[in-house]
Amino acid sequence: MEKNEIIAKFAQHEGDTGSPEVQIALLTERINHLNEHLKIHKQDNHSRRGLLKMVGKRRGLLDYLKAKDIARYRAIVDQLGLRK
Repeated sequence: MEKNEIIAKFAQHEGDTGSPEVQIALLTERINHLNEHLKIHKQDNHSRRGLLKMVGKRRGLLDYLKAKDIARYRAIVDQLGLRK
């Protein structure tokens, strides 16, 4: 998906780009893209490090959302098909 489509889909209100849902959705898209790259380029450790940092950042945002509003957390996890 294109970045603007993701923002429009997960935004809480018009012009919303900073809510946890939008940030999590954008990070998930980048993580999935980088995962495909690493399947082909197995020895690309620089990109692997970036991937791990993104996964950690997404985990932190998910933890924040879980503590703040469990309903929004469950909704975003279901929409994105994440494990937790």
